[in-house]
Amino acid sequence: MQKPLTLGIAGLGTVGAGLLELLHTHKARVAERAGRPVEIVGISARSKGKDRGVDTSGIKWFDDPVALAKDASIDAFVELIGGSDGVAKAAVEAALNAGKHVVTANKALVAKHGVKLAKLAEEKGVALNFEAAVAGGIPVIKTLRESLAANEVTRVYGILNGTCNYILSTMTDQHRSFADALREAQDLGYAEADPTYDIGGFDTAHKLAILTSLAFGTELGFDQVDVEGIQSISEVDIEAAQDMGFAIKLLGVATRTEGGIEARVHPAMVPEESAISEVWGATNAVAIDADFCASLLLVGPGAGGRATASAVASDVLDIARGAVMPPLVTPTRGLKPYTKSRLGRHQGAYYVRLSVYDRPGAMAAIAKRMGDREVSIESIVQRRPRSALPGMVARQKPGSPAMVIMITHETTEEAIRSAVDAIEQDGKVSERPQVIRIEKLESA
Repeated sequence: MQKPLTLGIAGLGTVGAGLLELLHTHKARVAERAGRPVEIVGISARSKGKDRGVDTSGIKWFDDPVALAKDASIDAFVELIGGSDGVAKAAVEAALNAGKHVVTANKALVAKHGVKLAKLAEEKGVALNFEAAVAGGIPVIKTLRESLAANEVTRVYGILNGTCNYILSTMTDQHRSFADALREAQDLGYAEADPTYDIGGFDTAHKLAILTSLAFGTELGFDQVDVEGIQSISEVDIEAAQDMGFAIKLLGVATRTEGGIEARVHPAMVPEESAISEVWGATNAVAIDADFCASLLLVGPGAGGRATASAVASDVLDIARGAVMPPLVTPTRGLKPYTKSRLGRHQGAYYVRLSVYDRPGAMAAIAKRMGDREVSIESIVQRRPRSALPGMVARQKPGSPAMVIMITHETTEEAIRSAVDAIEQDGKVSERPQVIRIEKLESA
């Protein structure tokens, strides 16, 4: 058997501790399948004395992750610190410059600096693997890197954030408010004390930027992704979606178009008969449309220490086997510049919720604003909120604005946004109109 692959691991949170446990528990299996043993010879974290539930005796401790990354005793450096810059970036760069293979679960780092790091890895002839950076335990990076490498991918989309999917699932299943569902997600550890990164769509955008580069052979374009979170989703929207045969999901969608790449993160109404509508709780799902392989849907745990550690371990085994490939599938010298397709050109149907003042001519004025921009209405209904009592419908208070829901025929993003802005400026509504895209997806 070959000499062991020696690892240095920086970051011993739930993923790092999970990786230590996995490599210890399955030591013999890993050696058999990799063709040589994998040994952890160095570790680094913020606190040396913290009890992490795993045995670290006999492993050399490094106060400085950068020093660990450059240490002569390691063949590969595993970065589980997090953050797009700072010590995580410095340590990964140090490891690559020293000719060490790198494995990272750091989506923010890859999304922001992936091209530069990939180029450095190629120059040094080492691996830069990041399976765990997108969708936790789901092998979506390997699918794009290996299984679909000969295909032309036209679209990649999915549920890429378990926190948001848990919140929306709870609102749907239990008829809870957004605030209540978020609070429960925080209590269960799915959401941070400051949940903005998740519910604002930024976590999904980082992951989508990585998938877009892998799928379409472009440079990374995180700053080119149009991002919208789920903060504005109300119980009324959830109820209306159910009544119309839809579920609301936070989607990341990247599509190759004639005008460039259309990459967007936003809440969407998806048909109840679509496979992705059935993905509940903290689960993630990634769908890939390719020319020779048609459509694939990968579903599984998108986060959690053990699932993410499993993805990290798979990258480590690839290195132990001697597999080194271009980190972004396409060698960096062949990556195409990221050309953004203007989102205003996006064609689709839309759900629009308006809180309309009960005044003569209000609806006529709203209809005119839509018509002026050639937005055709498929259906329009005045909706009353459901009562707290089963089987009862709450009555609208006299003088209060009426809730009106419109479904449009296919139109452009530019047209619907312009119409909604004009309606708000006219003063015919009491609050900012809610607009949710309706996505056409494959059936289950």
